[in-house]
Amino acid sequence: MVLHAGNVDRLAEIADLAVSLGADRLELAHTRYYGWGMRNRATLIPARAQVDAAEQAAAEVHRRHGDRVEIVYVEPDYHTGRPKPCMNGWGTRQLVVAPNGDLLPCLAAAQLGLPIPSARTADLAGAWQHSALFNAFRGTGWMPQPCRSCALRDEDLGGCRCQAFQLTGDAAATDPACRLSPHHDTVRAAAGVPVRVPAIPRRAR
Repeated sequence: MVLHAGNVDRLAEIADLAVSLGADRLELAHTRYYGWGMRNRATLIPARAQVDAAEQAAAEVHRRHGDRVEIVYVEPDYHTGRPKPCMNGWGTRQLVVAPNGDLLPCLAAAQLGLPIPSARTADLAGAWQHSALFNAFRGTGWMPQPCRSCALRDEDLGGCRCQAFQLTGDAAATDPACRLSPHHDTVRAAAGVPVRVPAIPRRAR
């Protein structure tokens, strides 16, 4: 379940509904701001008080249902100051085949401007092992400071490459969600006191 300012206050009700419908796993994850989500960040991002209440609600949900349902609560990195690793590691466990045949390490990676292998012309194993895109941010050798010398570099892997690109224009930058990023103020400003504006609708082309 994707959480945002409009539904996060009903987290407990949403969880109860999922359990009543027979769910065996429930992931309660705050919105990631890519594409349409980024365009509507001011509408979707919860206030700090909502996040604090959601953490308490998630703990209560786990107490009530955790013995029957696997419950995962994903914190919002805009509020925690702790970045999330790209898909548990760029090019380590996931491959996306887009409708046009593009082969991507994650759903948002097409925006980075790197050469994109295609299932029309490349085999999956070759793209996974040898393409510039899949190798661009594997491991830690690509990292700038402060990531390169950070004790958590093997855990958060510098954060999200697509989020770094969207907020700094540099996919190799430290994810601004990290409190050690030189661009962290941009995230703190967005997560501070959200100014609510009407959502920009998604329109079919």
